[in-house]
Amino acid sequence: MSGGHTAKAKRLASFIENLAVALALAVAWVRPTPASAASLFLQVMTPAVTLTPSATDYVNDYVEVTGASGIELRIKTNDPVGMSILVRCSDPAPQVALNDFLVRTTTPPGAGGSALSSYAPISATNVFLWSTGTTLAPFFSVFTDIRIRNLIRYDDSPSAGTANYMNTLVFTVVSP
Repeated sequence: MSGGHTAKAKRLASFIENLAVALALAVAWVRPTPASAASLFLQVMTPAVTLTPSATDYVNDYVEVTGASGIELRIKTNDPVGMSILVRCSDPAPQVALNDFLVRTTTPPGAGGSALSSYAPISATNVFLWSTGTTLAPFFSVFTDIRIRNLIRYDDSPSAGTANYMNTLVFTVVSP
């Protein structure tokens, strides 16, 4: 990771009816650098997301939040080679199986960059989400979509009351 710049996320919890998935996130930070060095900035604008499945979601066997209802990341960089956003699940024993927890972004990539535009399972190691190949200013928003599949695996049903599940995501920005 170039320059040792990282963005961290803290854990926050949410409760929901039926199947609950709370994504614990927090404002990310970047260590100060000398004025001549490139800087990367990431701030998690959506500290928690709650997914509440409907009866239709149980029929489809997944629930999701997309676009502005998902996780908003606010970013910028003065690095001439751009930046990449990585995401991982930091839980040692995640409550939602990592293979059932999917992420993507429909935010177009920055100039010379790319984006994970199809759902892919989250991992305990970094998964590429989005990038730009040039400086990015002023602030720019990247939205992360979340989908939980295989709802039948989780101890809940549309009429069973409340079940709470929580996974913690960590977003990291790096210079390519």
